[in-house]
Amino acid sequence: MRAESLKFLSGMIEVPSPSGYEERVQSYIADYVRRFADKVERDVHGNLTAIRQPQGRPRVMLAGHCDEIGLLVKYITDEGMIHVAAVGGVDASIIPGRRVHIHTERGPVLGVVGVKAIHLKPRDKTQKVELDDLTVDIGVSSRKEAEKLVSIGDPITYAEGLQVLHGEVVTSRATDDKVGAFVVMETLRLLKGRRFSAAVYAVSTVQEEIGLRGATTSAFRVRPEVGIAVDVCHASDQPGVEKKQVGEVKLGKGPVLHRGANINPVLGRLMVEVAKKKRIPYQMTAEARATGTDANVMQLSREGVATALVSIPNRYMHSPVEVVSLKDLENAARLLAEVVVALKPEMSFIPGS
Repeated sequence: MRAESLKFLSGMIEVPSPSGYEERVQSYIADYVRRFADKVERDVHGNLTAIRQPQGRPRVMLAGHCDEIGLLVKYITDEGMIHVAAVGGVDASIIPGRRVHIHTERGPVLGVVGVKAIHLKPRDKTQKVELDDLTVDIGVSSRKEAEKLVSIGDPITYAEGLQVLHGEVVTSRATDDKVGAFVVMETLRLLKGRRFSAAVYAVSTVQEEIGLRGATTSAFRVRPEVGIAVDVCHASDQPGVEKKQVGEVKLGKGPVLHRGANINPVLGRLMVEVAKKKRIPYQMTAEARATGTDANVMQLSREGVATALVSIPNRYMHSPVEVVSLKDLENAARLLAEVVVALKPEMSFIPGS
């Protein structure tokens, strides 16, 4: 991956954006993408849309959500310990013993999620960890001290940022789905200087992790004829993941395309044809019902949208150590750019037409 693109991706991940707190990361994305867009807009919900040739046809919406799972400050005890609430699908069992950042108006405050020392009392290894039982320790001894540093409702993220594991493989929190927002903006960069017919709306959507909310409002606003979501999917090349459940999905073997009810068959075939013609590696999985991605709500917007989904293989999803391959991100952006170029105004996406 080119150095500037990697710097942009790393910067996106460093900026905290639990659902409902995405303002800062959207500003960061806007500053970067203005060079490749005719205009950049923000809406009342918080979605960011970068637009190329809005007069074109068909209208294409590329969507990747910028929000991440996290926590927020729910209650502060008399002793200054902080109880939290989950933002999105948080696995409480992996939180004890971790460092976190509480993001306040004055900047981040470091905290730790305490865990009782193993010396003090034998732990029941079968006991389920509940979020209500966890507390964040910021090193104070009273509620008064804590309230000078943090406020009720402040968002919390894991402290881990992006690091290279080996070669093109990186690890970080929040690759779900900041890599998707990265890919749709990288697609605009790849389209700069190329001729194409479509109007392209690259959208960094908000609040996906709490109900696909940003894609719902942005699709209604954009009114796309074609909608392609970019998200992550479960890689099967990690211990304990059943291929019969998620399919054959490996890091570094290309973005994943999908077949099923959430995918318009005409658009789905076009994407496969383009990938083969341009020799862009891809993988394929089946989706028996609506996907849990922005493609779901885009498909159902207004009178219906021809939708597709491009997924980035991801190990250890919704953990602080998600693992993806930069090659898959690059190839996903290449594929989207070539699909946009292949779209023509006269195309019909009505199945069987």
